[in-house]
Amino acid sequence: MKLSRQFTVFGSAIFCVVIFSLYLMLDRGHLDYPRGPRREGSFPQGQLSILQEKIDHLERLLAENNEIISNIRDSVINLSESVEDGPKGSPGNGSQGSAHLLSPQSALQADPKDCLFAPLSGSQHPDVQMLDVYDLIPFDNPDGGVWKQGFDIKYEADEWDSEPLQVFVVPHSHNDPGWLKTFNDYFRDKTQYIFNNMVLKLKEDSSRKFMWSEISYLSKWWDIIDIPKKEAVKSLLQSGQLEIVTGGWVMPDEATAHYFALIDQLIEGHQWLEKNLGVKPRSGWAIDPFGHSPTMAYLLKLAGFSHMLIQRVHYSVKKHFSLQKSLEFFWRQNWDLGSATDILCHMMPFYSYDIPHTCGPDPKICCQFDFKRLPGGRYGCPWGVPPEAISPGNVQSRAQMLLDQYRKKSKLFRTKVLLAPLGDDFRFSEYTEWDLQYRNYEQLFNYMNSQPHLKVKIQFGTLSDYFDALEKAAAAEKKSGHSLFPVLSGDFFTYADRDDHYWSGYFTSRPFYKRMDRIMESRLRAAEILYYLALKQAQKYKISKFLSSPHYTTLTEARRNLGLFQHHDAITGTSKDWVVVDYGTRLFQSLNFLEKIIGDSAFLLILKDKKLYQSQLSDTFLEMDMKQSSQDSLPKKTIIQLSAKEPRYLVVYNPFEQERESVVSIFANSAAVQVLSDSGKPVDVQIGAVWSDPRTISQAAYEVSFLAHVPPLGMKVYKILESQSASSHKADYFLYNDGVAENGIFQMKNMVDAGDAITIENPFLALWFDRSGLMEKVRTKEDGKLHEIKVQFLWYGTTNKRDKSGAYLFLPDGQGQPYVSLRPPFVRVARGRVYSEVTCFFEHVSHKVRLYNVPGIEGQSMEVSNIVDIRNVHNREIAMRISSKINTQNRFYTDLNGFQIQPRRTMSKLPLQANVYPMSTMSYIQDAEHRLTLLAAQSLGTASLASGQIEVFMDRRLMQDDNRGLGQGVHDNKITANLFRILLEKRSGVNMEEEQKSPVSYPSLLSHLTSSFLNHPFLPMILNVKLSSPAVELLNELSLLQSSLPCDIHLVNLRTMQSKMGKGYSDEAALILHRKGFDCQFSSRGMGLSCSTTQGKMSVPKLFNKFAVESLTPSSLSLMHSPPDAQNLSEVTLSPMEISTFRIRLR
Repeated sequence: MKLSRQFTVFGSAIFCVVIFSLYLMLDRGHLDYPRGPRREGSFPQGQLSILQEKIDHLERLLAENNEIISNIRDSVINLSESVEDGPKGSPGNGSQGSAHLLSPQSALQADPKDCLFAPLSGSQHPDVQMLDVYDLIPFDNPDGGVWKQGFDIKYEADEWDSEPLQVFVVPHSHNDPGWLKTFNDYFRDKTQYIFNNMVLKLKEDSSRKFMWSEISYLSKWWDIIDIPKKEAVKSLLQSGQLEIVTGGWVMPDEATAHYFALIDQLIEGHQWLEKNLGVKPRSGWAIDPFGHSPTMAYLLKLAGFSHMLIQRVHYSVKKHFSLQKSLEFFWRQNWDLGSATDILCHMMPFYSYDIPHTCGPDPKICCQFDFKRLPGGRYGCPWGVPPEAISPGNVQSRAQMLLDQYRKKSKLFRTKVLLAPLGDDFRFSEYTEWDLQYRNYEQLFNYMNSQPHLKVKIQFGTLSDYFDALEKAAAAEKKSGHSLFPVLSGDFFTYADRDDHYWSGYFTSRPFYKRMDRIMESRLRAAEILYYLALKQAQKYKISKFLSSPHYTTLTEARRNLGLFQHHDAITGTSKDWVVVDYGTRLFQSLNFLEKIIGDSAFLLILKDKKLYQSQLSDTFLEMDMKQSSQDSLPKKTIIQLSAKEPRYLVVYNPFEQERESVVSIFANSAAVQVLSDSGKPVDVQIGAVWSDPRTISQAAYEVSFLAHVPPLGMKVYKILESQSASSHKADYFLYNDGVAENGIFQMKNMVDAGDAITIENPFLALWFDRSGLMEKVRTKEDGKLHEIKVQFLWYGTTNKRDKSGAYLFLPDGQGQPYVSLRPPFVRVARGRVYSEVTCFFEHVSHKVRLYNVPGIEGQSMEVSNIVDIRNVHNREIAMRISSKINTQNRFYTDLNGFQIQPRRTMSKLPLQANVYPMSTMSYIQDAEHRLTLLAAQSLGTASLASGQIEVFMDRRLMQDDNRGLGQGVHDNKITANLFRILLEKRSGVNMEEEQKSPVSYPSLLSHLTSSFLNHPFLPMILNVKLSSPAVELLNELSLLQSSLPCDIHLVNLRTMQSKMGKGYSDEAALILHRKGFDCQFSSRGMGLSCSTTQGKMSVPKLFNKFAVESLTPSSLSLMHSPPDAQNLSEVTLSPMEISTFRIRLR
């Protein structure tokens, strides 16, 4: 009773505070409007509108206040309820964690003007919206004749009389940086010869052209060739005979890659080109990624490109676009209300990028013009008619035959300019192929160009030659101010190349490495930021030991290894087993190097006396508390050895741009532990058991968990000692469906006949689980409502038809079947002061749901971690499904590349596998009342196959090849960790009808921040240096930013740039910022966040702490271009969704 009286007092106090603040806000309401000079005659009108604005403003403030008051009231009611009775079935643990609610919480303040973006951005109307295209297409796949997936193309003989057909034949060679062979093996066996022959063969005739895309290969070759060869390449580039297209490190996958890595590999390629060749690519070339993302179009636009080309698009979409003549279009971002993001895109119309499918609609004929397939060679034409070498005797008939294909193909486009690619995988590696292709085509060209009646002008060209001619032709045909090309918005997933063969398997294939990729990105970003700032300190204090270290070299290598892994056969999981090991080994080695860079840089930054860095003998000053022992094993925690005499120091680094409170868990060799904060005060600690297997407690280690509060991009030092008098709180354990061997120091309760539900709770949520340890219900304490949210696991098999699932394809044998275990799984429940969790152990997955008893962001969602092991199954895929009562109406939402949200529709006219989409960081479902979001720390396939459901595919083991060239199944499965968060949010003020039509959607700020926490966790590091020598002192706390950045601005990277000469670093870094679009229609309950939104404005001098900004100038995304009027900025302004790169110099 006493407690509930305290709550009443507490509630009244807060009520008074709110009323007082309301008074202050009303007062503020009078000051918020500009007192500009009034125009004569507009006096009353102006006054009225200002008055109207004030009234609106006050109404808004009142509404916000009402919400705050009702939140407080609900919290008080919930608190008193939970104190009085505790949730049913929880063993007397009701009030645990509720004390934390009393800590003051800053409610998140979004500027009302920042809330206008999300509702407005849905109102644009492009000519083509991909969501509508899917409604229109029947997906019936009739036989189209020679162009099997298309239709019969007809033309009239006189169509080119007024304007001849202009054909650009574009020779190219598609070089996968790893697929059936490793990157190095392909280079050794094929790619180096392509380059060597290119230099010789292009010099023979200035009309010959060639183009290249993958800089990873070009740089490898550049390192081993002599100066005359280098000069030859430069002159070929200058003359326009050779063109570099896209110029990224690789041609990346666009479904499973995160935008951080997409940008990074683009910068790596473009920086290399600028330094070594002085060229700036301007056309994008993506012929092999398995589906295409608008994120990539946006990044190319930001890099200064004006055109791009794509190829792998669903065959029904290609047919539809061909019929409409809309294969060339301006690709515009979903949120763009103007045309700032438009980039001209060419979609190739036919099945493949090889020669049989690029000259025209009939592969049987086009194959006869691939002169590598002449009789006597290693390759033939599968259509049965081989090529003929061109001679004066047959040139007329062969030219007519080829021209007929070109003319038919040109009927699918709006101008008389035609692109005819000439190439395939690893082509032009043999000297003879250069001669066969170029000499035969030269004879065909000479004949065609010499016959005026054929009305054709044909030549070799590069991609930009084609686009330049296209733009010239389009400008001439521009009708009454309207562009010749339609505007399109949306994406091109999920790809199918024939029949019901949807490429949704690779969204999940080799998930172990998809997770490793995300860890690598987070580590690389942390290393980049710390390295640049430490470098500035090392220069200031002349610390040669740091300046002469190999850090910049290993950092560059890490960028390149991560870049290589973004290749469309790497992160996709579609390479041979040993190639996967090669990629994994590169990532693993770079992870180790990055940990060294992070440790050394952080140590230098947090040392009080920087000069002491020079004299430290230790090889590793700060060591990560997680270690991965090999490229295919899960990371394990280091056990910190404590003693009473010698304290150990833990430096916690927050790689996020916001001040942040999160739980840190470390392993120590003693349970008698005291943790002291930077001010020397003891911190609340929870001691948990470390389990060597589900039922056995380790005697060598204990888990120590505490709440760390760290400034933005900052570090804090915690002191850890062994102390028998420490008042640490031990977690209590409750075991279901099976006993435990020994309990050591912990309270273990065997729940043999407990009929009650299994529950855990924190200040925000109470969860109920069934006897198998799977979640069933959630109560949100804010409003006391109970929600049915069930978690279950499913198996998918593969079809019994001839074509089965493999690395690329998902061809299921029907709906997923519930995962059934023969006996109830062992369930282990832990309840404690810092967190509570339920873990259940099935044969193929151990599944853990954890609630953190903390205020703010970390406490408002459920952390789900699954350890999946399907190494003993055949042709099975395992998925996790979350079911709710949300009325989804066949709609759900997935992110693209962690950058933007794409609305999806689950369609009954499509097979199950077509309704599976890629998810990089989140997918969600919603109705007018609620949104349920699944946030992910790795890319996987996701679907919503029935109302109220989200499911995610976690691993797949397939025993056969799916006939896409890989030549093997997927059976190198590892024990794989998947990490998620489930967030349930209450929505308000939603117009469902509008929403159904809208092509855009945005996460809430809470969702964005939760996702960032998940992908950029705290990095705890153990100090290896003895601090007993009095000289070595650390700063207690270090903030590298003056204050948190605005809530919606993310610091993507701070990337030290290479020097113009030599191998090292320069004085400059690239500062990349992204302003996120967010939706305000969510309750803004106390999020425990110390940031606000500022309409995208940031003051530059106030950015960094301890560092002065010497200069900050705008640049294009990958630093290739500077705007003509680029000046030193003192304020940065970003629009919602915008990514901007700046050149920055600190001192």
